Amino acid sequence: MALSHSIYDSPVFLQACHQFDAAADIIGMDAGVRERAKYPRRTLIVTLPVRMDSGKVETFEGYRVQHNISTGPAKGGIRFHHDVTLGEVAALAMWMSWKCSLVGLPFGGAKGGVVVNARDMSNGELERLSRRYMQEIATFIGPHLDIPAPDVGTNEQVMAWMMDTYSNHVGHFDPGVITGKPVALGGSLGRKEATGEGVAWFTKAYLADMGLKTSDSTVVIQGIGNVGSETALALTAAGAKIVGISDFTGGITNPKGINIPDALAYIAKNRSLQGFTGGESLTNDQLLELPCTVLIPAALERVITEQNAGKLKCRLLAEGANGPTTNEADRILAQRGDIELIPDVLCNSGGVIVSYFEWLQNQSAYYWTKEEVFDKLHKMLAKAKASVDETKAKYQCSRRTAALVLGISRVAEAKAKRGLFP
Repeated sequence: MALSHSIYDSPVFLQACHQFDAAADIIGMDAGVRERAKYPRRTLIVTLPVRMDSGKVETFEGYRVQHNISTGPAKGGIRFHHDVTLGEVAALAMWMSWKCSLVGLPFGGAKGGVVVNARDMSNGELERLSRRYMQEIATFIGPHLDIPAPDVGTNEQVMAWMMDTYSNHVGHFDPGVITGKPVALGGSLGRKEATGEGVAWFTKAYLADMGLKTSDSTVVIQGIGNVGSETALALTAAGAKIVGISDFTGGITNPKGINIPDALAYIAKNRSLQGFTGGESLTNDQLLELPCTVLIPAALERVITEQNAGKLKCRLLAEGANGPTTNEADRILAQRGDIELIPDVLCNSGGVIVSYFEWLQNQSAYYWTKEEVFDKLHKMLAKAKASVDETKAKYQCSRRTAALVLGISRVAEAKAKRGLFP
C-alpha cells in the first residue's frame, strides 16, 4: 500500500511509519510481515448526534482504530480534542502496539478519538457525548477484544459513563471493558498516577545513569494535565525543582521553583493556569527552550521540531506525551549528541501497565493495594529499561529505535507464527 493513497495519511502517521521503518530495517523484517505490522487492522468511523443544553442537536465525528490484535485484545485511550484526525488516531494506535509489546503486555494497540472541544461542553453535554460514542462502538470493543482508557480530554468520570453504557448494552456489569475508571467501579488504586509515576521513575533512573542527582535537578514540564501533574508531584517528592510548567493557555517559570500543589489547586478552581501568580508568564514555545536539567513534553505530539530542537537547553528529554518529537527534530538531537532521550513508548508506558493491572483485577474480582500496584509497576519498568538499553548497545542505535525494535519484533513474530487466515 502506498502512503499517498492511505486514508491515514497525515504528518503524525508518516512520523510513526518512519520510526517503524527504521526499526524494521535494523531487524531485516520480511516485506510481507512489514506491511501487515505497519497498517491498522481495522478502523471504525462514527457519527455522533448529541442534544446540547440549548435543545439544538450537534453532530460530532469519532474514530476507533485497532492497529494490532495478533498479541491479544487491543488497548488504548480515547481522546476528546478539537484537532483529532484519523491519521493522528492511527499513529497513536500504532505506538500503543509497540508500547504494549515492549513492556510485555498481552495486548495489541488501539486508540479512539472524537473531534470536539470538551472544555466548551457542560457536564451534561459531555455525558451525552461520552455515552453516544460508547453506544456507537459497543459492538466493536469488549474485555477480550478492545479495552479503552482515558486520554487527552477524557478522565475517570468519562470512563465511568462509557463503562455504564457498555454494561447496559450487554445486560450486566462489565468493568473489564474500560480501564482508568473510578475505584468505586472497579478502577485500580494508582491508575490515575501511573503514567506520571512511570515518567518520574524513568527520569530518576536515567539521571542516575548520567551521574546526576534528582535532588539537584531542575525540571520543565510542558502540559500540566494528568500526566504532567502526576510527574511534577512525583519529582517534587524526590527533591527536584520544577522551574517551568504550562497548559493550553501558556506557561509560567520560576527559577526558585514553582509550588506545584498551589498551581494544581489554582487550575482545578479556574480550569486553566492563566492568571496564576507563582511565576513569570511565557508562551509554550518559550517554555520548551528554558534552561533545565530535564525537559518533559507531556501534552500533544509534534512539539519538538526542527525549528526548536537546536535551541533546547536540557540534559535529558523525557517524552511524557506520545510522539512529541518529529523525525527532523530527532535527527537534530542525534547530531547534537548532548541530550539523552527517553522515548515515548518507554517513558510513558506506566499508564498502560497499570491499566493491564486494572484489567487483571477486574477479571479476578480481587483488588490490590496501591503499594502492591506500584511495586509491580516499578519491576516492569526496570525490566523494560534494561531490555531497551541492552538492545541499544547491541545494534548501536538510538534509544527510540531500540525500544521500537523490541516492540515491533515481538508483534512481527506473533503475526508470522499465526500466519495468514485463508
